[in-house]
Amino acid sequence: MKLKKVAAVSVAVTMSIGIFTGCGNSKAVDSKIVETEKAESTENNNATEKPKEAENITLKVSTWDLEANPSVKNVVKAFEEKNPNIKVDLIDIASADYTQKLSVMLNGGSELDAFWIKDADTTKSLFDKGQITDLKPYIEKDGVDLEGYNGLVDNFVMPGGEIVGLPARTDYYVLYYNKDIFDAARVAYPSNDMTWEEFEETAKKITTGEGSEKKYGALIHTWQACVANWGVQDGKHTIMDIDYSFLKPYYEMVLRMQNEDQTIMDYATLKTGNIHYSSPFLTGNVGMMPMGSWFMTTIIAKIKDGESSVNWGVATLPHAQDVEAGYTVGAATPIVMNTATTHEEAAWEFIKFVTGKEGAQIYAEAGAIPGRANPETLNAITSLEGMPEGVSEALTVKNISFDRPMADKVAEIDRMMGEEHSMIMLGEVSIDEGLATMAERSKEIQGK
Repeated sequence: MKLKKVAAVSVAVTMSIGIFTGCGNSKAVDSKIVETEKAESTENNNATEKPKEAENITLKVSTWDLEANPSVKNVVKAFEEKNPNIKVDLIDIASADYTQKLSVMLNGGSELDAFWIKDADTTKSLFDKGQITDLKPYIEKDGVDLEGYNGLVDNFVMPGGEIVGLPARTDYYVLYYNKDIFDAARVAYPSNDMTWEEFEETAKKITTGEGSEKKYGALIHTWQACVANWGVQDGKHTIMDIDYSFLKPYYEMVLRMQNEDQTIMDYATLKTGNIHYSSPFLTGNVGMMPMGSWFMTTIIAKIKDGESSVNWGVATLPHAQDVEAGYTVGAATPIVMNTATTHEEAAWEFIKFVTGKEGAQIYAEAGAIPGRANPETLNAITSLEGMPEGVSEALTVKNISFDRPMADKVAEIDRMMGEEHSMIMLGEVSIDEGLATMAERSKEIQGK
């Protein structure tokens, strides 16, 4: 401002001189004005080119059960260290309430900038409601390599081509086994190429004892997914199918094991006793259990805290005769951007970091399988203290089919199947009757 005032005074004085001395000095006056304008122009250009200090930003990001997920805390800490102008305010919500509370927050116009999605099958409905940003323009602008996600990103591509989320972590089913039970029965440990037929037969060989002393050959948890998943393992079927006859062989297997062979704990006992799958395995009462990879860090923690002494191992999930070894079932945990955010660029930088190479390594070092899984990250997981021998080979899979695909009404279908699953497992209806009812209800829900 001072320079402009001086320039104005200078021009005024010069013009006064011109008036009193005549036109002979007009060129000098013009020259003086031009020089002054050049000075002002140079000053303005320099001000424009001068780098502006980065704005301090606080991102609000929601997650669940933070204390039980060190990978989230660690990746946020690393991001803040690399981006000192961006603080991440984590909003921690109880796991059981997360999906519902997140919906309420978003419907109420929450100031969340980004959030992890717990139930990936709800992603499409959130996008349809206009609550999730299409990340495709950001991905293309920064040249993010989507191949590194091993096909998981495909599950978050909408019909219009929008990419609504990137996978931060993934979990898939593996087979846990108790080495001591196998050793006592003098039976070889499960291989990474075990079939479901071999699984059933092996359970017979290692089941011993009676009553409270009984050691069961296996445990099939009460979730309908612990039967239906084996039917969608081939990648050809999903729970959105109308004809559920493809599930029949797996219901037949599980009911044989429960009712005839008695090699697994029966459904009614598990259900009425509200028995969590972890308890029978950690106490050493079951020989095999198909369950998610997330259970590995729980086992390690329980052993470290002296709450379990189970001598455990991990193998790849068993497969049908016509399904290739290494095929499994799982899900991915995406992180997305809220369309209501006013910090789009900062939110994208956070999402990119969490799901990028650095974030993947941080997840792996905490024992979680990242969405961007590769030999390096798997090695970080398998190198953790307490991991059993051979876990690296067990976790190296060829295909992950989603247990619940990205589709309209999938949550309703999942609930419906859970209801009919209980009827089949309790013997209230036959397998054929139960699957037929599933088909009828699925048609009604999907409007087909």
